[in-house]
Amino acid sequence: MSLRRKRALRKKLKIALLVVITAIYMFPLYWMVVTSLKTRIDAFTIPPKWIFKPTLDNYIGVFQVETYGFKSFTEFPQNLLNSFLIGGVSLAIAITLGSLAAYSFSRFRIKGKDTWLFFILSMRFLPPAAVVIPIYLFYGILGLLNTHIGLILLYTMFNMPFAVWMMKGFVDEIPRDLDEAALMDGYSRMRVLRGVVLPLATTGLAATAVFCLITVWNEFLFAYILGGLGTRTAAVAVATVRGEVGINWGQIAAKEVIFVTPIVIFTFLLQRHLLRGITFGTVKG
Repeated sequence: MSLRRKRALRKKLKIALLVVITAIYMFPLYWMVVTSLKTRIDAFTIPPKWIFKPTLDNYIGVFQVETYGFKSFTEFPQNLLNSFLIGGVSLAIAITLGSLAAYSFSRFRIKGKDTWLFFILSMRFLPPAAVVIPIYLFYGILGLLNTHIGLILLYTMFNMPFAVWMMKGFVDEIPRDLDEAALMDGYSRMRVLRGVVLPLATTGLAATAVFCLITVWNEFLFAYILGGLGTRTAAVAVATVRGEVGINWGQIAAKEVIFVTPIVIFTFLLQRHLLRGITFGTVKG
């Protein structure tokens, strides 16, 4: 076999392997979407039905409920709004403060810098289950239980260590010469950060934003214990679906599809920035 044929065969094997791996990872998502389009009978059929008549009743049931002949909206739209509000605000605060801290640690000589960085990282050492009770008691004293601001502050605190360490790694890759050149032109430090460093660290901002939002969006324990009916997020709402008889898996799958969609869209919108080189267009030397 010639070298060219060996390379072609190797390339085909790699493509086939990637297709198989992708299919394995995508199958749960496919199964979730398919189940959301099945009736309750089709969802419980054994062996599973691969060919069936799709229905949108599960999606309608997610947003609308009928009681004694009267139709009304469910709480799920409000749950989604809570997730967008809490996730968006906590993400914005964590990215802003994380970028400022990362730039300071990267560019200035701070006494005990390594100790401070370790202290910031240590905030993520303990599992959530170990601190939920003290936080619950603390929030009860401050009156932050079942409030949006309480969850926003909590998620901001949990995302800050990741944002600082993530952004510091990207800022370190940007040459200091650019900062000095901007300072020579009369830029202030804040203007250097806003107009020079952050535009070049778009990749870092995008990656940090995606991971921080996924963390907040999927968080269940604190939202369930510290929140209430007024602040219940979509992650908690997915676990509360019950039917009159047993569990309505079709509606659960429909809620999960709706729940996953914003994160998928957000990730695809930032895909271009995630794939760009961090030092694209910068001067090396």
